[in-house]
Amino acid sequence: MVGLALSYALSVTGRLSGVITSFTETEKQMVAVERQVYYINNVPQERIAPSGDFQLREEWPSRGSVEFKRVSLRYRPNLPLDLNEVSFKLAPGEKVGVVGRTGSGKSSLVLTLFCMTPITGGAVYIDGININKVPLHILRSKMVIIPQDPFLFSGSWRSNLDPEGNVGDDAIFWRAVERCVLRSSLENMGGLDANVGERGRRLSVGQRQLLCLARALLRDVQIVCLDEATANVDRASDELIQETIKKNFSGRTVLTIAHRVETVLGSDKVLVMDGGRVAEFDSPENLLSDQRSLFAQLVQKSGCQRSADV
Repeated sequence: MVGLALSYALSVTGRLSGVITSFTETEKQMVAVERQVYYINNVPQERIAPSGDFQLREEWPSRGSVEFKRVSLRYRPNLPLDLNEVSFKLAPGEKVGVVGRTGSGKSSLVLTLFCMTPITGGAVYIDGININKVPLHILRSKMVIIPQDPFLFSGSWRSNLDPEGNVGDDAIFWRAVERCVLRSSLENMGGLDANVGERGRRLSVGQRQLLCLARALLRDVQIVCLDEATANVDRASDELIQETIKKNFSGRTVLTIAHRVETVLGSDKVLVMDGGRVAEFDSPENLLSDQRSLFAQLVQKSGCQRSADV
C-alpha cells in the first residue's frame, strides 16, 4: 500500500503542473473578454442618429463648403483645450493646407470634422448643415480621409479599392488606377485579383498611398482630408502624390495637414495653427510676403524654396 501510494503521489506533481498551466492560459485568454466588457460598460458610446425629425437631402453635400465656428475641443475633462475657439471657412473646391508645430491642433481638426471626438463648444457646418445633426454613418460616408499610415486589407486589389463592393465594372477600376499612376504596377502583379499581401506588404509605401488615392477617387466625394499622408515617403513620391491630387481632385474641397511645409505651397490658402488657435489664414503669397508671419518663418526654417510655377 505504501508503494502504491508513493507511485501515485509522484504522478500527481506532473498533473498538478498541467492544471496550473491550463488555468494560467485561461486567465490570459479572458483578458480580451475583460477589456471588451470594460469598453462596453464604461466608455461613452458614439451617437448613431440625431434626435428629432431631421431631414437631409440625398445629394448632400453638393458643394463641399466647410465652416468651423468657434470650435473648442478637449480630449478629457481635466486636460487643457486642444482647439480653442477655432473659426475659419473653406469655400467649395478650395485647397487648404494646415501647418503648425507639433501639438498645435492640426490633426484635431480632422478628428472634429469626422466627429471622432465630441467637441466642447462651437459647431462645424458642411454646406450649411451642422454635422452634429447628421447620422455618423452618413457623415463619414460623404468624406474621405487618407491617413499618414495607409491602411490596406489583406486581399486583392479589387477588395482594397472597393471594400464595400459597390463598383461592378472593371473599367472603372482601371481608370482610377491609371489616374493614380498605378496601372503598370497592377499589370505586373497580375491584375485586379492579384493579392497585395498582408496589409499591402507587396507594395511600397508610396504605392500604398496612391492606392488609397484611387480608393478615394472611386468614392467620388466632395471633401477629401489628407492627414500627413506623405510623411513616410521620400520627396519624389511626395511630389508624385501631390501632382496626382492636383490633377484628380480638382473641384473638390481638399484639407491637407502637411508634414513638409513645401507640400502646401501650391494650396489656395494656408491655415497656420498655434497653440490650438488659428494664427494665420491666407493665401501662401500673402503670408510669404510678410517676413514676420509664422508661415514665412516655418518656410525659412525648413529651408525650402518656393518654385516659380507654384
